[in-house]
Amino acid sequence: MDVGEYPMGAVTSFHLSQVNCNLQASFSFPNPKDDLSFCPVTRMKRSNLSVVNKIIQSSPVMKQSKLGFYSSLSQTHMYTALADWGSLPHHVVLHIFQYLPLIDRARASSVCRRWNEVFHIPDLWRKFEFELTQPATSYFKSTHPDLIQQIIKKHATHLQYVSFKVDSSTESAEAACDILSQLVNCSIQTLGLISTAKPSFMNMSKSHFVSALTVVFVNSKSLSSIKIEGTPVDDPSLKILVANNSDTLRLLKMSSCPHVSSDGILCVADHCQGLKELALNYYMLSDELLLALSSETHVNLEHLRIDVVSENPGQIEFYSIKKQSWDALIKHSPGVNIVMYFFLYEEEFETFFKEETPVTHLYFGRSVSKAVLGRVGLNCPRLVELVVCANGLQTLDDELICIAKHCKNLTALGLSECEVSCSALVECVRQCGRRLTQLSIMEEVLIPDGNYGLDEIHTEVSKHLGRIWFPEVMPIW
Repeated sequence: MDVGEYPMGAVTSFHLSQVNCNLQASFSFPNPKDDLSFCPVTRMKRSNLSVVNKIIQSSPVMKQSKLGFYSSLSQTHMYTALADWGSLPHHVVLHIFQYLPLIDRARASSVCRRWNEVFHIPDLWRKFEFELTQPATSYFKSTHPDLIQQIIKKHATHLQYVSFKVDSSTESAEAACDILSQLVNCSIQTLGLISTAKPSFMNMSKSHFVSALTVVFVNSKSLSSIKIEGTPVDDPSLKILVANNSDTLRLLKMSSCPHVSSDGILCVADHCQGLKELALNYYMLSDELLLALSSETHVNLEHLRIDVVSENPGQIEFYSIKKQSWDALIKHSPGVNIVMYFFLYEEEFETFFKEETPVTHLYFGRSVSKAVLGRVGLNCPRLVELVVCANGLQTLDDELICIAKHCKNLTALGLSECEVSCSALVECVRQCGRRLTQLSIMEEVLIPDGNYGLDEIHTEVSKHLGRIWFPEVMPIW
């Protein structure tokens, strides 16, 4: 029998069933308490709605009373959709919740009991960032105190990846430590303490900070990643860390921690044989530390970041690491990235780069002399990236060409607040060729000469790089 042979009632019934199916598939239901339009699966599908409208308008029955039909239809299917959404399996709602920001997830949890149950499933509380601020000193919003207490009461045992973001106020740092001291039943794997401005943790009581931090060190037993830069952590607290997490620790970032000595960090290297990434200040570095990281029982080190900072110009003498110690580290971990950040004055560089140094990434945050850059070209064969923020008014032609010739792994170069002739830059790029994948040089750095001017330099450099290149232009505000 063809469709035209069905009685009109059957055709109408068929149309209504089509309407019902399309509405259930595309209806974005209203919630009397909150707007759930943020939920990706509830967005209206326009294509389905157009099908619904065509079906409605093509039916003779629908033409008799469109207004009444729309009203009753929307009410009927609103409750149908609500019932269907309320009965979604937990794992489906959980998957949706994982895409939502915390505030939207909290709103969704008030829709019904089933969604509230999903809101408290442990999988949603593995990772959490506490934002702790004071209204007068921060631009981002602080985590609500009621939510913090709920997390401590109900979800402390579920937390695995935890970070604390604090502003520049001492009150915020103290609030972070108060929360840390309550995590007595935690199993945290990743811990990060982040100061968005100056290191506010350094302004609080050292004993208060260490006491709170050791609560996590003692109770977690499975810490693998710790970022506690710019904090008053000390040697005794590191010994507690080692005693409880030596088998699991893989990453430790602790630059700008003045209460930690070279002996304290050596204790970590001696006992945490799985440590792969380490960030510290140069004053913690020692030959003994490099040898400990190079022992047969230690895993291969992947990243070593060293911040070389002097707060008292001319008063700090930097210890010179022996070439044999560097060689031992490279022999044991040939693929290690050694990153050095220098924030020194010119007269404080006397110790560095007089012997071969296996640095791979080198950043000069202050003015550096021609002599030091010359030593870099001769004694840093593993160099991959070089950034010079300032030099002065002397051109760096010879030094730059020397670096390009001897540093066969150089792939990134950045220059600012210094001077290089256009011809020297062309020769440097010619030496490096297409392996120089990143080249960032301010236009003000380049000095036109008899061979190239600013109008021609980009063409010649682009030819050697194998791609279009232009010098960076400083914005004028």
